[in-house]
Amino acid sequence: MPWGAAVIAVTYGLARYGFGLHLPRFRAEFGLSSAAAGGIAAGGYLAYCLAALLGRRWAARGRARSALWLAAGTAAAGSLLVAAAWSAPALTAGVLVAGTGAGAATPALVAAVAATVPPAAGPRAQAVVNSGTGAGVVVGGLLVLAVPEAWRAAWAGFAMAAVLATWGADRSTRWAAAGDGGRRSRLRVRELARPLVAATVAGAGCAGVWTFGRDLLADPGGLADGTTGLLWCVLGAAGLLGGISGDLVQRVGLRAAWAGAAAGTAVATVLLAVLPGVPWAAGVALAVFGCGFVVLSGVLIAWGAQVVPAAAAQAAAVLFTGLTVGQAAGSLVLGLVAGGAGARTAFVVAAGLLLAAATVTERAAGSVSRPAAAAGRPR
Repeated sequence: MPWGAAVIAVTYGLARYGFGLHLPRFRAEFGLSSAAAGGIAAGGYLAYCLAALLGRRWAARGRARSALWLAAGTAAAGSLLVAAAWSAPALTAGVLVAGTGAGAATPALVAAVAATVPPAAGPRAQAVVNSGTGAGVVVGGLLVLAVPEAWRAAWAGFAMAAVLATWGADRSTRWAAAGDGGRRSRLRVRELARPLVAATVAGAGCAGVWTFGRDLLADPGGLADGTTGLLWCVLGAAGLLGGISGDLVQRVGLRAAWAGAAAGTAVATVLLAVLPGVPWAAGVALAVFGCGFVVLSGVLIAWGAQVVPAAAAQAAAVLFTGLTVGQAAGSLVLGLVAGGAGARTAFVVAAGLLLAAATVTERAAGSVSRPAAAAGRPR
């Protein structure tokens, strides 16, 4: 599903996480404080949640194709508004709308993969599509390297890419008939209580790097724009390795895969806090974080499918909503911590949240942690 990965690349790696990539430029042009930046990021994450809930409902009713085009429309419209932003409120509105698209993309593409790919290849295909985030981050970083001043043109390009990628994904999917499986795919959210807690706490911890990572490299790290753009490419390229999450779950089980990825991202976050001005150290930290984050999100898809195999798309929407609610709360809290105690302290707090997520999951995932169970069909 290369087109599915392209949709994730645009909606997540560019339209959603592009705010953190361009935050130094936005701060300079619109006078944003750390607290204001955190608030804008949090608003974008909450808009994502609304779209994820709608996408979940549509997927349950056999309308995943409509959810896919909702993702494209909001990502494109929001990106165009960012490109044209004339004030901080206009920028905020654009970020809110652009961040919405990714929420509908996940349940739509989980359903698309289930309808198109043979069941035995499902876990690997889902992981590969999910790793598209890394590709989008790489593209965003390369644009910053090549044309650092042209952020408006870049966001206009994001809008065009969202429509093109979605058209390709739509054309390559064997969609189920509308209304198909609504009765068979009902989901009770309480079934996902444990992974939902783990996802929410992990999301709060991951918000540090996604929202303030490049800002930390620039100040207090003191690294030049070109260097930080290159390091952002490293983060994205490492995220492509997150496509191994499907195989990883089959080999070591859900519990070990989640706990290992959460611990790895925590260590990476601390390393970035300690040595933000040392390029090689920052590169290692961002590489570990990028791979770890995509593995975390891929494991969430597998975990939800394991718990409720008849409602995998809905489960993915619920768990990604939890991840994003955590990111919204984390952006707000870490922005306040950064404004009061400094960015490095905020990153240490973020690392603590990631370690807490690993601990919660070790206890919570015990019933589905065996590799043999994880290798079962997710649908």
